[in-house]
Amino acid sequence: MTNRRYLDQRLKLHHLRAVDAIAAHHSLLKASAALGITQPALTKTLQELEEILRQRLFDRLPRGMRPTEAGALLAQFSRRMLAEIRRLDEELDRLSGPDGGVVAIGTLPVAATGVLPGALTRLKRQHPQLRIRLEQGRTEDLLPKLVSGEIDLIVGRLYEPAMPDGLLREPLWEEPISVLARRDHPVFELPEITLHALRHYELVLPTVTQRVGQEIEAFLDRLALAPASSLRSSSYGFIREMLHATDMLSVMPRLMMAGDLLRGTLKVIPLPEAAPPRPAGIILPPNRTPAAAGQSFLAALRAHIAEIGERGLASITSPHSSAARSNKTRLR
Repeated sequence: MTNRRYLDQRLKLHHLRAVDAIAAHHSLLKASAALGITQPALTKTLQELEEILRQRLFDRLPRGMRPTEAGALLAQFSRRMLAEIRRLDEELDRLSGPDGGVVAIGTLPVAATGVLPGALTRLKRQHPQLRIRLEQGRTEDLLPKLVSGEIDLIVGRLYEPAMPDGLLREPLWEEPISVLARRDHPVFELPEITLHALRHYELVLPTVTQRVGQEIEAFLDRLALAPASSLRSSSYGFIREMLHATDMLSVMPRLMMAGDLLRGTLKVIPLPEAAPPRPAGIILPPNRTPAAAGQSFLAALRAHIAEIGERGLASITSPHSSAARSNKTRLR
C-alpha cells in the first residue's frame, strides 16, 4: 500500500508557480528571474517539492531543464490551478462593480492589427473599468492556454484542426487576401483595372510566417504579382506608411488594414480573380461559459464585425444563417 503524500496539506501555491515557471523556461536561472526570486531559493523550492512528491520532476541537462513524466503532469496541473485562481481573482473584481472584471484574449496576428483595435475601442467606451489581457501568438501556441483556462477565448483565422479537439469554433467573418492601395492611387483612374496594369507597381509585403505567409505567396503566384524589387517587412506600421506615402501596392488579408479601410484612406483593388476563402472568428472551450467580461467583449466584437460587413469590407458569417463567403477581391 502506497504511503499518503498528504498533498492537500503540504502542496503550496509557490510550489505550483515554481514548477510552472521551470517547465515554461526550461532553465532555473530564467525561471527564477521570471518569478522575481533568487536561483538558490528556486532550487530549494524544487528540492522541497520533489521530496513531497517523492518524484524527480526535472532532468538536469547541460543546457537547461527537461521535465520528467511526473514533472510534465505536475506542470499541466499547476497551469490549470493557477489559471483558476486568476479567474477567481477576476470574478471577485467583477463583483466589486458593474464594469469590473478581466477578459483574457488570445489573438492571431491578423486579428490583432485588424478587427481587435476597433472591437476593443468599442468595448472600453461601453465598459471603461473592464480590464483586458491580450496574448498574441500562433494557433498551436494559444490552444493549450485556452484549454488550461489561461485565456478565455481566441480571436482570428479559423484553421481546421489536425485532429478533433472538442473546442467550439464559431466563424464570424471572412478575411480574404486582397490587393490594397491608397484611395487616390493612379490605378483607380484606369478605365479597367487589369493584372497587367498592376504589375507596373512595386509591392510592399508582410513577412508573415507560417500559414498566412504561405497563403499570400500562393495568391501572389496565382496573380503573377511577384516583382523582384518588392519590399518585405514584419512591421505593420512600415507597410501602412509605404501604402499611404507611395504608389506601392500590398497583398495581404485585407482586414489587417481594417481601420484604414473603414476610414477610407486605403481601398481594396477590385479584381476578377477569386480570393481563397479564409474564415475567421472565435474559439471557445466547450465546458466553460465566458464570464460577464468575456460576454461584453463578444458583444463588442460582433458589433464591430457587423459594421465592417455593412461597409462591404468582408462577408459576415452568422451562426443563424448560411452566409456567403467573400470569394472575390472586389469591394462590394
